[in-house]
Amino acid sequence: MPVVALIDLVAITVFVLIGRSSHEEGLAVSGVLQTLWPFAVGAAAGWSIAYVFSHAWSSDWFGHDFRPERIAPAGVMIWFCAVAIAMILRYLLHQGVAVSFVIVATITLGVFLLGWRALFVLARRRSAVSRAD
Repeated sequence: MPVVALIDLVAITVFVLIGRSSHEEGLAVSGVLQTLWPFAVGAAAGWSIAYVFSHAWSSDWFGHDFRPERIAPAGVMIWFCAVAIAMILRYLLHQGVAVSFVIVATITLGVFLLGWRALFVLARRRSAVSRAD
């Protein structure tokens, strides 16, 4: 699980770095962190909600079915929270939430956070097929 969380954080960081570069905001550590933290907090909330949800629907009270590498429901929840909570925090802190930014962030983070999961599923299926042959 820590690797999956790290991949999500890297994906969000890449999104932030691309955005800051394309708007010529610079890549100073303090500026990157200022842009990054609302999205990281949102993703962490998504992780928490997905984790609790997996326990609530688990077939075993002491076990769980938390699979954060799956596209749904964990990946979708992490993506949704990363965007929604980040936009709420950015609004409250007057960091800007123009409609165009919300659209771009939603699409880009969707591609990044769900895309690596889709590639993971595809690689796992191909591996299973090759082992079966």
